[in-house]
Amino acid sequence: MRLNRSRRPLLPRLMLGLLALFVLIQLVPYGRAHSNPPIQVQPGWIDPDTKAMFVRACADCHSHSTVWPWYSNVAPVSWLLERHVREGRSKFNIHVPGYGKEAGEAAKTVRNGSMPDRSYLPMHPEARLSASERDQLAQGLEAMFGGSEGRGGESGESREGGAEGGER
Repeated sequence: MRLNRSRRPLLPRLMLGLLALFVLIQLVPYGRAHSNPPIQVQPGWIDPDTKAMFVRACADCHSHSTVWPWYSNVAPVSWLLERHVREGRSKFNIHVPGYGKEAGEAAKTVRNGSMPDRSYLPMHPEARLSASERDQLAQGLEAMFGGSEGRGGESGESREGGAEGGER
């Protein structure tokens, strides 16, 4: 006796539909153009610890040195990562002229624990900062870029090819 199609269990059909949807969304090209724009300026890091903490916890979204992990090529994760990086770079980006004017706000978000973003931490546990590290990074950003009023990046910036070369 054949089962009527409508009597087949719902769960296998649902799973098959979800799998088909997952395969189809891989064809959407958004979120896979993982190019890092050219670095226009290099920050003049005041100490290596501040730089190391920034690279560890902030650089993937707030620089042109983003490290794109393998899962950044899998939709819908690729869509989320593309949006996070685009938004992060638009708010504070150490590799473009004038980034220092946002340093005070960046320091405040680091200090109050809003950054690094909670959604970033599960896949990047090394980005988790202790309270003392948050304070040290915030102080370093303020010292480099002039605190909450900022200096428009005029201090703490060097043109590409300067002493820091192409490093983050």
